[in-house]
Amino acid sequence: MSNKVIYAIYNDDDILMDAVKKTRAAHHHIEEVFTPFPVHGLDKAMGLEPTRLAICAFIYGCIGLSVGTAMMNFIMIQDWPQDIGGKPSFSYLENMPAFVPIMFELTVFFAAHLMVITFYMRSKLWPFKEAENPDVRTTDDHFLMEVAVHNNEKELISFFQSTGAVEVKVIEKH
Repeated sequence: MSNKVIYAIYNDDDILMDAVKKTRAAHHHIEEVFTPFPVHGLDKAMGLEPTRLAICAFIYGCIGLSVGTAMMNFIMIQDWPQDIGGKPSFSYLENMPAFVPIMFELTVFFAAHLMVITFYMRSKLWPFKEAENPDVRTTDDHFLMEVAVHNNEKELISFFQSTGAVEVKVIEKH
């Protein structure tokens, strides 16, 4: 099994989009695309599935709401009931309107913080992780498409040169 990949480097995002569409139409597998800024529609052109992070956000919000409700019920009703402003503290339902801001804040708190953790884990962005940028020009003004080579190196080189790549390199990945 070969570990070779081709780096096709482009200097314009419109040319990159056309090249991605042509590459997918030619049934070549695109490993990754590195860009200096987000390119609108690139995810659809690459055929990536929509993210499921919104489902996680909803679940995390529900967890926050549940933790907040359980916490307020235990603290304010069961453990240490207090008479605050003449309001009864006999049941949670009688006091729930006063607890709505706390429930909202804990829902947002849990959703936001757990989403950040989920995003970093899903993106494999661990603390002190080395950058995986294959070419430093992709942080400035160039775009790079990485495509796996399967015994068709010469064909792929000519293909990417025809798509408008300013540079095509074959790299041995380890």
